[in-house]
Amino acid sequence: MAGKYFGTDGIRGRANRFPITPDVAMKVGMSAGLVFRNGEYRHRVVIGKDTRLSSYMIENALTSGFLSVGMDVLLTGPMPTPAVAMLTRSMRCDLGVMISASHNPYEDNGIKLFGPDGHKLSDAHEAEIERLIDSDLGSRLAGAAELGRARRIDGVQDRYIEFAKRTLPRNLSLEGLRVVIDCANGAAYKVAPEALWELGAEVIQVGVDPNGLNINREVGSTAPAALAAKVREMRADMGIALDGDADRVLVTDEKGHIVDGDQLMAVIAQSWAEEGRLAKPGIVVTVMSNLGLERYLSGLGLATVRTPVGDRYVAEAMREQGYNLGGEQSGHIILSDFTTTGDGLVAALQVLAVVKKSGRPVSEVCHRFDAVPQVLKSVRTGRGKPLDNGHVRDMIEAASGKLDGRGRVLVRASGTEPVIRVMAEGDDAAMITAIVDDLVAVITEAAA
Repeated sequence: MAGKYFGTDGIRGRANRFPITPDVAMKVGMSAGLVFRNGEYRHRVVIGKDTRLSSYMIENALTSGFLSVGMDVLLTGPMPTPAVAMLTRSMRCDLGVMISASHNPYEDNGIKLFGPDGHKLSDAHEAEIERLIDSDLGSRLAGAAELGRARRIDGVQDRYIEFAKRTLPRNLSLEGLRVVIDCANGAAYKVAPEALWELGAEVIQVGVDPNGLNINREVGSTAPAALAAKVREMRADMGIALDGDADRVLVTDEKGHIVDGDQLMAVIAQSWAEEGRLAKPGIVVTVMSNLGLERYLSGLGLATVRTPVGDRYVAEAMREQGYNLGGEQSGHIILSDFTTTGDGLVAALQVLAVVKKSGRPVSEVCHRFDAVPQVLKSVRTGRGKPLDNGHVRDMIEAASGKLDGRGRVLVRASGTEPVIRVMAEGDDAAMITAIVDDLVAVITEAAA
């Protein structure tokens, strides 16, 4: 859904600018609280956040909104997005909220909402919340005796660590593995290193000193150079890079080479297929996943189901079609036997388990296929809509025709930023580079 407030991953924007303002956040709390009140019992919502300076402001505003409509609020402090989704179900909450802009810089922030089942909200629920935000909420406030109560809850970090550890076989130890973990100065800066250490790994930490302004800054899954350098420096067996809210992961091998989400899904898919753990013979990916992954899985007899970009669409397709593994090239990997959303730490543990069992280096374990050449560029847009331009549409159609079934062209508007993503992939690297450059030029002109 893309509405006035909600994009493809909740509500997101520049902190203290519409829609990420205290007044909107308070109305989101009021509206979401009203939508998920469905009985006379004490309703409650769990709220987690990442380490951005603005998360404190949004947390307080949301809390006020929920309290004003009679919902009790449980505050966790900094916690990964998947931990909030897990706690929503585990603690029988009516709603879960994560305050985060994921991999974006600290200047941005966002609000992600989870239903009582731990899944991101449906389009229908988001539409109803949007309708209420712009309505007369003053007439819906709780009475003085029915106001909600807010409190900080202890022990949730330990609870999530134990949950993550239990996704591995009880007798599997990571002893003997030297692992560098980069937490992006974000939400997992405490829980991820602790979980790896408790599982027996020798842990070297990067990006674990948040100050409110350094989340994702030259660290994390969107800036893995620091991790790669540390892996080489420490002669580690593997590097793990999370993003600001730890719902995505990238890995580096012992040589410092980056391993993206497509390769990680290939590792897990083959391992689970061999162990009979795939619910169906295939996985769910987005339109951005490399054609090389699709060809590799086909060789294993596994299907590839594609969805629009966004882990919520992956999760929806997994539920509807009965798959238990899916994700995105960017590192959002959903393992629905354990989680309802992308979980960077849990996905990394599954890969570490394969490395440990095989006894082979990560460079061998995590290189399952040669990626088809893929070029991705972004065009920043203003208020115009270049994809509605007839000439732009004609150019996109002509570009697809050039590949003649030997590749793909994908042009889409981002759901989280004011940019147009232009991607092409195919066996002819020079051709796809030229295609992307030509499309970027015409879209840039149309967006001017």
